[in-house]
Amino acid sequence: MSTPLETISKDATVREAARKMRQEDISALVVTTSPRAIVSSTDVLDAVADGADANELLVSDIMTTEVETAAPDLYMEEVAAMMTNYGINHLPVVDDDYVGMISSTDVTAQLT
Repeated sequence: MSTPLETISKDATVREAARKMRQEDISALVVTTSPRAIVSSTDVLDAVADGADANELLVSDIMTTEVETAAPDLYMEEVAAMMTNYGINHLPVVDDDYVGMISSTDVTAQLT
């Protein structure tokens, strides 16, 4: 699990999100909204490939809402199953509030 959790505002531009992901060497950010949301490098790539202007487009325009989350006490196999079942690569870890992020890369490293 990656900690501390990296976040971004829904009002940030897609370019700002991409820069923060590159700077932190991560591929997803939690968006500070309610309900929970996430923006991933795939979301950014899809938007740019579709011709969007990353300087004008906001995170709120491309973020994923209704985000699946994991409890901190889940076994890695359970996390892997969730990612497979939902077709996702990132799961925010929540224990009342966000505590971190687990990625498919984390799962692969742990299980191999």
